[in-house]
Amino acid sequence: MSVTDTQAATERELDQAVAELKVGAERWAQLPVADRGALFRRVHASIAEVAYEWTAGAAKAKNIAPSAPYLGEEWMTGPYGALESAAIYARSYEALAAGRSPLDGLKVGSAPGNRVAVRVLPRTAKEWVLFNGIRAEVWMPPGVPEQQVRSEAGLGAGKVGEYGGVGLVLGAGNISSIAPLDAFYELVAHNRASLVKLNPTFGGLLGVYRRALAPLIEVGVLRIVNGDGAVGAYLTAHSGIDKVHITGSAVTHDAIVWGTGEEAERRRAANDPRLKVPITSELGGVAPMIVVPGRWSDADLRFQAEHLVSMRLHNAGHNCVAGQVVVLSADWAQKDAFLAELRRALDTAPAREPWYPGSDAKVARANQTHPDAEHVGGSILLEVAPGDPACTDEYFAPVLAWTQLPGQGIEFMRAAVGFANDSLYGTLGANVVVRPQDRKAMGPAFDGAIADLRYGTVAINAWTAVGFLLPGASWGAFPGHTVADVGSGMDVVHNGHLLSGPERSVVTGPFRPFPRSILHGEPSLFPKPPWFNRSRSGTQTGRELTRFAVQPSWGRLVPVLLAAFRA
Repeated sequence: MSVTDTQAATERELDQAVAELKVGAERWAQLPVADRGALFRRVHASIAEVAYEWTAGAAKAKNIAPSAPYLGEEWMTGPYGALESAAIYARSYEALAAGRSPLDGLKVGSAPGNRVAVRVLPRTAKEWVLFNGIRAEVWMPPGVPEQQVRSEAGLGAGKVGEYGGVGLVLGAGNISSIAPLDAFYELVAHNRASLVKLNPTFGGLLGVYRRALAPLIEVGVLRIVNGDGAVGAYLTAHSGIDKVHITGSAVTHDAIVWGTGEEAERRRAANDPRLKVPITSELGGVAPMIVVPGRWSDADLRFQAEHLVSMRLHNAGHNCVAGQVVVLSADWAQKDAFLAELRRALDTAPAREPWYPGSDAKVARANQTHPDAEHVGGSILLEVAPGDPACTDEYFAPVLAWTQLPGQGIEFMRAAVGFANDSLYGTLGANVVVRPQDRKAMGPAFDGAIADLRYGTVAINAWTAVGFLLPGASWGAFPGHTVADVGSGMDVVHNGHLLSGPERSVVTGPFRPFPRSILHGEPSLFPKPPWFNRSRSGTQTGRELTRFAVQPSWGRLVPVLLAAFRA
């Protein structure tokens, strides 16, 4: 194709791309498994070659200055995420080619509710050092036996001769690694070639993406194009497209599936979707941040307030998994002290203008529906109750809400889980903050409450975005959504160990950073996380982390740690 880095593809060029991908998918179906793994090793190397350009291009798209303290976000959510993904798929292919399972070497245990849990972090000694104190598991649905989990792992990756067709990937406009990762998963898990239409936000990255993913383009299983809504509409109706995957909003999803206005009403009533091929999706939602009451020190209050504010303000609030509603106990003696720290964290967060298209309208809507809203720093803080618009409207902007429920301990935890499940829109991610002593006091009932959360990723003393970046974790909404009621989407992506039908990922981190973690009996050396918006070394940490992902040696791990401990 001859499309320039800024020009939208023409219909003729799109037709040509679809035809080339059909041939490429047929060729891929016959490619030996070992050769597929070798190809992803080449992809890993080509991503490494453009990592600096990738980061600079993503920062430019978001108006981030090279000296901005949050530039590290673009390293971590751009080339770092893509490198880690390419590497894990290469390893899974290599395992299958050798007659082994992608799960070999992983600890498989149990989780509440008769579930199998696969430990995906830490996997190696280097990961144990790098993520010290953090662990992640993928939970399977209740009743699925371990033998089935093991036998079904691999999905389409090891199936030579299986033709997956041609898919359309409608890329997200907020995180620069999403579109490549979605295309990777279509190819690895389903043997499906992809035509990736970039969101206009990242249109300037077209040339970088093509160089980064050149090995896949050369074998004919990937094409990347720019284009507006008209290009997307043409492709979703294209006879050569066998499947669609979108990362975006439920509004866009429904327009693709049902149309708009009277057409959508008529088609819904007749159960006659406009889209005639399967669709999968990741569509965001309103994410809770549940704060379990306990006796916290002043340092605990400050740290966790900054943690929650960082969950909201990362990427200027333009994240599908940004924490939006803080859930507090009305009976917590330190509730007011925590809210004071929350306001302080908002007020002292690095100044940053919202950049995502449509943000101004969402902020205006929050103000209009909440005349008593507080304006703290560059953010809006709302007190809400069940039924408030903030519980169902994903603001995708620097708007933070909080609510309070009665109870202490497990009584509060169960009430918070019920509120999150029944009052908040979506099922993508939920965050829980709990002091180790308070978790221990609740015993197995706490684990049962976590199992009751109907979310695709749950983070305990961490942020669900960690699950997004962990290539071995699954990423997507909680199972059960349909095209008629799509919620946060359908199916999963990432899932580097290629588990069949995972239910959720669970990430657990330390309540306190090092050294306070050790001083209070938590076996964790993890410092202040680099995703905190006031991290002093976030940019250096992101850059060194990417260098480590290029070549994960002990020598390259040391600079990551030195940077991280300066946070």
